[in-house]
Amino acid sequence: MIAKCKAPLPITKTPTYPMHPNKSPYWQSALNEANAAPRCGARTRSTKPCQSPAMRNGRCRMHGGKSLSGCDHGRYQHGLHTTSAKANRAHICALIQSARAMMGEMRV
Repeated sequence: MIAKCKAPLPITKTPTYPMHPNKSPYWQSALNEANAAPRCGARTRSTKPCQSPAMRNGRCRMHGGKSLSGCDHGRYQHGLHTTSAKANRAHICALIQSARAMMGEMRV
């Protein structure tokens, strides 16, 4: 048997805390500073200017940020395929070839 409610529960509003009339909330000044930051302004796919905050170069991180390379890049795993590692391997390969050539001359 299902019990029926006799009266609906009263809807309560969230309590509001009174503030001093001359003071804004503690986070308001930081929010105002963030909103006052210069904007990117690059044209987006919707043909409207980008509203992300700009970096020192005048564009946001998506429209002209620094290109990351090496250890700074998120997909960097190891240094096996870096330019210097390839040059070192080529140098070692040349040394091994010259050593084999010298060994071949010594046998003859």
